[in-house]
Amino acid sequence: MTITLVPINALRQHEQILNENLMRVQRDLVRDGMVKDPIIVDQRTMVILDGHHRYNALKRMGYKYVPVYLVDYSSDHIAVTAWRTGEHVTKAEVMRAGLTGNLMPAKTSRHVVPDRPHGVNVPLVVLKEKPHDDKFHLGPHR
Repeated sequence: MTITLVPINALRQHEQILNENLMRVQRDLVRDGMVKDPIIVDQRTMVILDGHHRYNALKRMGYKYVPVYLVDYSSDHIAVTAWRTGEHVTKAEVMRAGLTGNLMPAKTSRHVVPDRPHGVNVPLVVLKEKPHDDKFHLGPHR
């Protein structure tokens, strides 16, 4: 699996964020000095599927790059469900929100990504400037 560093401004949100979650994530990043889990992103459109709060915290803190795990969102192996009971969300709605900027409410979509990487631990210092090697080659992490 490969975690890639991409310019933070290349990513597109599809959901709004919750300020209290943003503040917690930002505190965790400062405390840990690293991004533990990459942001999950559609490789074709650069729409964020998971990690809106991490993305916003890093952007707010002035980082230029963000570690991402690129996936093929059109794959049948990736699914989307709604966080709230009684709601329904589709991949088409997620893409439309990400591409138009007409964001969905926070915590609308919940993506199921098989083999999603965890514990990649990318140091924040790496995200300040363009690194010499922008790919992190990692074994399976859970």
